[in-house]
Amino acid sequence: MPQPALMPRRAKALLSLILAAFALLVAVDNLVDYGTNFAFVQHVLSMDTVFPGGRLGWRAVREPALWHAGYLLIIAGEMATGLLFLAGGVQLLHRLRAPAAAFAAAKAWCIAGACAGLGVWLLGFLVIGGEWFQMWQSTQWNGQEAAFRFSVLILGILVFINQPDGEIGGSANAR
Repeated sequence: MPQPALMPRRAKALLSLILAAFALLVAVDNLVDYGTNFAFVQHVLSMDTVFPGGRLGWRAVREPALWHAGYLLIIAGEMATGLLFLAGGVQLLHRLRAPAAAFAAAKAWCIAGACAGLGVWLLGFLVIGGEWFQMWQSTQWNGQEAAFRFSVLILGILVFINQPDGEIGGSANAR
């Protein structure tokens, strides 16, 4: 029978690994099917589907090299998010039965993964894409709902992972 005190620790490791799988899959999909989401980035940055006559059109980026640079930055952020959450999940698994302080120290990887993920989806898509480039005005190239979902999932899991953990049955074993 599993020790009940281990269940929250296992859940934290598992959720970190799930976020790792998500972010890595998104990054790999964007590399394998580069053109599909590149079109999204192109339209958002060029602001060619926002309301006509707006006074913020000067923000538009019309240089293809900058579209590619922006897209590659997004993919790099997704990859970093996935790798950091993967490292966090693995470190948490290795410290399941460790003292609470050692388990808590392993959470730093998850915190870094969450910051990277929120950098991509909250800053990149909601702040920069949504507001700076007015993505919210586009009916076809608007990724705000998905970015909000991803941000809330990351934030919610981060809050859970950062809840304090007690000691496990007085054991100081690393595993």
